[in-house]
Order: sequence, then C-alpha cells, then structure tokens
Amino acid sequence: MNGSAGVLDNLRVVLWVAVIVLGWICVETWRIDHAPPLYTRGTSAATSAADAGNPAAPQVPALPALPQAATGTAPATTTAAAAPAVAAAPAQGDILTVRTDVMDVEINTLGGDLQRVRLKRYPVAKDQPDVPVELLSPAADQLFLFHTGLRAAEGRPEANHLALMHAAQSAYVLADGNDELQVTLTWEAPGEVAVDKTYRFRRGRYDVGLSYRVRNLGAAPYAAASYLQVTRLHAPPEKSYFNVDSYSFTGPVAYDGDKYQKLEFDDLTEEPLSQKVAHGWIASIQHHFLAAAVPPADQVFAYDSTVRQSTYTLNAMGPLVTVAPGAETTYAATLFVGPKLQAQMDDVAQGLKLTVDYGVLTVLAQPLFWLLEKIYGVVGNWGVAIILATLLIKLAFYKLTETSGRSMARMRKLQPRLQALQERYKDNREALSQALMDMYKREKINPAAGCLPMLVQIPFFIAYYWVLLESVEMRQAPFALWITDLSTRDPYFILPLLMAGAMFLQSSLSPAPPDPLQAKIMKWMPVVFAGMFAFFPAGLVLYWLTNSVLSIAQQWNINRKLAVE
Repeated sequence: MNGSAGVLDNLRVVLWVAVIVLGWICVETWRIDHAPPLYTRGTSAATSAADAGNPAAPQVPALPALPQAATGTAPATTTAAAAPAVAAAPAQGDILTVRTDVMDVEINTLGGDLQRVRLKRYPVAKDQPDVPVELLSPAADQLFLFHTGLRAAEGRPEANHLALMHAAQSAYVLADGNDELQVTLTWEAPGEVAVDKTYRFRRGRYDVGLSYRVRNLGAAPYAAASYLQVTRLHAPPEKSYFNVDSYSFTGPVAYDGDKYQKLEFDDLTEEPLSQKVAHGWIASIQHHFLAAAVPPADQVFAYDSTVRQSTYTLNAMGPLVTVAPGAETTYAATLFVGPKLQAQMDDVAQGLKLTVDYGVLTVLAQPLFWLLEKIYGVVGNWGVAIILATLLIKLAFYKLTETSGRSMARMRKLQPRLQALQERYKDNREALSQALMDMYKREKINPAAGCLPMLVQIPFFIAYYWVLLESVEMRQAPFALWITDLSTRDPYFILPLLMAGAMFLQSSLSPAPPDPLQAKIMKWMPVVFAGMFAFFPAGLVLYWLTNSVLSIAQQWNINRKLAVE
C-alpha cells in the first residue's frame, strides 16, 4: 500500500462508502425516473367499436386454445378451433359474496370466477383503516381478473369463463369454529356433461383451492382441459423517488419450475410467453401483494401470453383428459390472492416467495428476514426486532470490529506524530510514504483495518433496505411513540437527526484527518447522511442509528481498555 494513502485510509474508505451509497441511490432514482412510460387505456382507431362506445365495458380475454396434441388419456388427434382475438361477453351473471376472516370476495356466476377480493387486514393507508386493499376488479380502469374454466375438444359444450353457472345461495360466510368454507357453482349441458366448480377457502389463508368435478352424461367420450388466466390492465404506479410502491416491480411474472421471470410489458408485446412447464405458476404482482394461478405441480401446462392495447393476459393450459361415458374425473388448481406472506407462499408453490424481490442480495436478505421474523415472534414488535437483530449481527462481527477499533484507537494516538511527519516531508511525498510505512510497522498498525467494519455494513445496509421495503409483514408496522409505520419515512425526521448526532459522536472517537478540507468533509458527513436518510424507511434509519450507538459503545470500551493497558 502506498504510505501517503495509508495515512488517510480510514477517512477515504468512509468517503468511498458515502459515494457508493449515494451512487446507489442516484442509480435507483434514475431507474425510477427514466422507467418506461405508463400505458393507459385509450379509444384509438385500434379500439373496438364496442369499447369506444362503452369505455366502462371490461375487455374479456380470448378463450385459450387447446393443446394441439393430447396428453394423458385423450386421443392425439383432438384439437380445437382457433379462438377469436377477444371473446364476446354475454349477459352479466349474478354476484355471490364470500366472507372469511381475512378477505371479502365476489364471485360472478358468469364463468364462476373471482372478480373482486378485499383484504380485510390490510388497509390502503394507515390513516384509512376501514378502506381495505382491493386486488381483483372488473372495472375497466382497474381491470384485474382471474379467468378459469374448461375447454372441450371437437366443439363440445364446455364450462369456460363465458358459461353461466348457478349456485345454491348468494352469500357465504366462514362460520366461527369452522376452518374451511366451500362454495360450489354448477353448470350442465343436458344429456352431455355436468360440471361442479368448487372453491375452498380456509381460515387465515389467502390461497384458494379450485377444483372441477366433470361427469360425462352422454354416450360418447368427453375430452376437456382445464385452464387458468390472469388478466390485468398494465398501469404501474407513477415512478417517483418518494413513492415507495414504484420501487417494486408491478406487472406479469411467471415461474417455469426453475427460474423466476419478471415479464416486461414491452417484451410481451414483441415476444409473447410460450413454454411448457411443470411445477410452475403465473401471476401478476405489485408492491406487497399478488394474484397467482398455480396449476397442479405434477402436470405439464402450456404457458402463453397475449397483449391487447394496454391489457396483458397470461394463460396456462393443461393437458386434455378424456372422461368415458357415465364416468367422472376431477381437475384441480390453486389461486393465491393476497399479501406476499412468505410462510404461506412456501406452502402453496415452489418459488412463489421469489415474488418478494430482495434483488441481488436475496442470499443475505432472506436469512436476515428469517432472523427478524423469529425475534418478532418473541417480542411482538418489528422495531424491537430490528434493534435486537442489529445487536446480534454486531456480536457476530465483534472480533472483527474489535480489531478494527483497536487499530483506530492507536491511529488516534499517532495523530500528532502523523502531522509532524507530514509537515517534515511536505515537499517529498516519496519520503513521507516511506516514513509512514516505517512508523506503521514499528507500531504494528494496519491503517486499512478500520475500513473492514464499514465494508461489512454495506451489504447488510442494502439487504436491510430491501427487507424493510419488500416484506409485507412490516407494512404499516408500528414501533413506538411517533413511529407508526416502519416501512415509511419518519414523519417528524427525529430518527434521522438522532442518527446524525450518533454519527457525529462516532466520528469524534475516530482519528481526525490531518488535511483541513477532508476534516471539514468529515464534519459535515453526519448532516449529509441525515439528509439522505430522511426519506428512507424509518426501520432502516432505526437500524443505522442502533448500529452507530453500538459502535460508539464498543469503541469507547476499546479506548478505555487501551488506556488501561
């Protein structure tokens, strides 16, 4: 190491860390500000006359095409005619209401699909506790729907998402003491086929079981395949540094059994999704929430996509299965509509928890979230969990930081001698470098040792950032006093000011830079960080404040021990 650089290593490392963090923020801000423009629904010449005449009319996606060759027990010659670009919507069906302990659901008897889901435990805003997050919607300006059903071979009647179904009652409630609620809709083509479409809702759960019981009432075999669709208007949140929802990906995603894919709208327009998948799923996600359609893991489904104007549709078409005359068969799938609760998503499908996007530091962020969740299970407060997790991380790196702290304390004592050497050799940098190296060797000091704790903190800082930003478990989570939401900024900027004070005190325990300009920079560094952190999630500022306080305590203890020694 060059000796003159060695004198200022600790300072330069701190400055470089600040530059890295600021650079990372600048890149994120640029990415947000220069993201592709929003796609809005319009009534251009390409819009159908029906849409132009009735902008509120929802777009009904096409019926997906059957597989060209049968799998399972169906004949290999069974095919379906090409589907129209957009299916014409028949008359409106009736609305069934379903209430569980965690969601209010609307089911349209037209197709028997979920068309609206309100999440009772997740208000839109902290100050609007009675306005729940709504995921699915049939409204044209908020279009977000599942379409599920069966496609029959050879033009036979089918229970697709345009078929009118019937239910025994119009309202269903998960009763106290019951853990499951079943809602069954029926459809029949007399003399040919009858279908029971059943949803299973469970207490405390956001995954909804879906099954079809198909009975062949005719004298000829009946071949059909089940399908799942996710349709949504592409309207991601406005990109802004101050809008945390815009930091997360909003749009279509898919999992092919091995790889998780975020599907950009423009890419789907130019190159539609097309693959055959087992152990996969399709979904549309947003910050903290998602709607996913999960086929049976042991079957190969054909995945494809379509884009019409500003609406995208992901399709998953299953294999054809033949039902003999007088026999019956069942089809199954799972729908997940709710918050990105990692424990529940792990139970539902392989790879589904990857929708909680921690970025390149997922390998560090997931264990960190696991630790926070375990601590939260004991203390019941996410803020306290952050403090205790930071303490445990600090203990884990205690030896490393102690070595660094001792080096910094010795460097602090050497400041008068360092300044004397700089004054003596101010016109001879080569001699200064050699003199500094000789002094470090005699005193057994490694000037670079002080940078190690800071370098260790960088990945933890970024991992903490994404854990706090992406984990719905911490959404609107209170800490204490004025901190009512750890996932948003401190409303009164008190934590950033406390953090600045702690950083100032921490810098006073470190060697002062001999250069006056750099000394001024170090003096103002806490102010710069306070301004930078002012709009960060309060939980992240709490982590940095806690880490700074613990570092102060540790450095004070090291200085005290060295003074005794």
